[in-house]
Amino acid sequence: MENSIIENLKELKELKKRNFDESIEVGINLKDVDMVDPKNRINEEIVLPAGRGKDLKVAVIASEEMRTKAKNADYLYSVEDLNNFSDNKKSFKKIVKGIDFFVAESTLMGNVGKNLGIILGPRGKMPKPLPPGQDPSALIENLKKSVRARSRDKITFHVPIGTKAMSNEDLFTNLNTVLKRIISHLDKGKGNIASAYIKSTMSKAITINLGDIE
Repeated sequence: MENSIIENLKELKELKKRNFDESIEVGINLKDVDMVDPKNRINEEIVLPAGRGKDLKVAVIASEEMRTKAKNADYLYSVEDLNNFSDNKKSFKKIVKGIDFFVAESTLMGNVGKNLGIILGPRGKMPKPLPPGQDPSALIENLKKSVRARSRDKITFHVPIGTKAMSNEDLFTNLNTVLKRIISHLDKGKGNIASAYIKSTMSKAITINLGDIE
């Protein structure tokens, strides 16, 4: 018998077609979890095995040596740029909107935190630190396949798992990875999940059976 979640994904794709490649996400409703306590909140970056199905933007803030190695970065910023951002935070807020992840040379993290943390922190975009001179290419590659699972203080939250253009099998692989990671952080595992569903950007929600999570 075929996995019922695969059938749910097929059903989702058969709904009204749009003239763009819609994102697909999983919605999770928690139960019996005290979200007032920060230690119970979900805040994870998860690498999707089948990728995101779309191009994510990664920026590197580093010395010239590290920037030279960051061949697969979308944006490269120097110490001078960092200082300019500190002086013009309004402009930096606009830049942050178009960037999914940041990487920074570890020696610059204090500067980033002090001057830009107020912008990056609440958006979950504080940079990933790397030692001076290290090649950031592998980290950038992983970030381009990553998603953030952030519940904040809410019992309901959503996590992207790909796009409609991806195969059902790849979407299920990503979904399975996301849910397993979240379940591993809950005291009662699946017992702390009231329900879960999948939906695309413009579609209705379709409830899924957590029993099919491997």
